Amino acid sequence: MQIRDFNKQVALFVTEKVGTMTCAYLFALMALISLPEALSSEDPLEIISWIAETFLQLVLLSIIIVGQNIQSEIAEQQAQTDRETLVAIKKLAEEIHVVATQSQPS
Repeated sequence: MQIRDFNKQVALFVTEKVGTMTCAYLFALMALISLPEALSSEDPLEIISWIAETFLQLVLLSIIIVGQNIQSEIAEQQAQTDRETLVAIKKLAEEIHVVATQSQPS
């Protein structure tokens, strides 16, 4: 159980750090270091390989995590709004029920 908790903590830490635009910019700079070598090779396969394997995978990883975090925040906000709406509807229905039962002739 302790190993599982440790693994969860490591995964959460890495996700939080990699899932930032700062990390995406850092990865982009790191990827750009090898761009001149790829371009100087004049080999289309090496250039495409650099784009796909170095730039896209490295940079998009962080950007996708950032996007998922934003979507998650929006979903959480929507869930909270839905919850508040349902609570208000329930309260209103209870109040209507009370008024309706009090106004009925005995």
